[in-house]
Amino acid sequence: MPRLPYLNKGDIPGFPDLPRSKNNISRAVCHSPRAAQVQGALSMYFRQQSKLDPRLRELAILQVGYVTKSAYEYAHHCALSLDCGATEADILSVADETAGKPTHFDPLTKAVLCAARQMSLEIDLSDEIFAVLRRYLDDELLMDLLMVIANYNSVVRLLSALRIDLEEEYEGFLDKFPLSS
Repeated sequence: MPRLPYLNKGDIPGFPDLPRSKNNISRAVCHSPRAAQVQGALSMYFRQQSKLDPRLRELAILQVGYVTKSAYEYAHHCALSLDCGATEADILSVADETAGKPTHFDPLTKAVLCAARQMSLEIDLSDEIFAVLRRYLDDELLMDLLMVIANYNSVVRLLSALRIDLEEEYEGFLDKFPLSS
């Protein structure tokens, strides 16, 4: 049960366009309309304007959701990953990569996933992984990647603190792509 009620359009005087999404997190964040606008703009930048490969972006976010055991984040980004060119094998391989098992991922994707794990669990990024990312990504892409990972670490913590419920239409993703126990 959420700690704050989910708001609907019309519940926020002076902000008729909020919430922009029917997702529970969007509806909860709207208790602070200006912060919701800023957060929404950042998310839309990552999705619509960043030059970072959408598949890599979504795999990084999936990794954040997976290692933090955020069912909400993970399920939502399973759907988005598929829309952005990731395959079902890619999504399933996030678990294998996390467990240190061999995967089909190329060196850049492996480094992206490792960076997401390190930044999520250790709150740091090793020099070794930074160097690999640096080999493949220019300054702008590297910054966007690190900001995506940092931003979604913030989101998973907010989801947990507010006890945001996963919408029913996303529950099937957890059956198809289970989180670790």
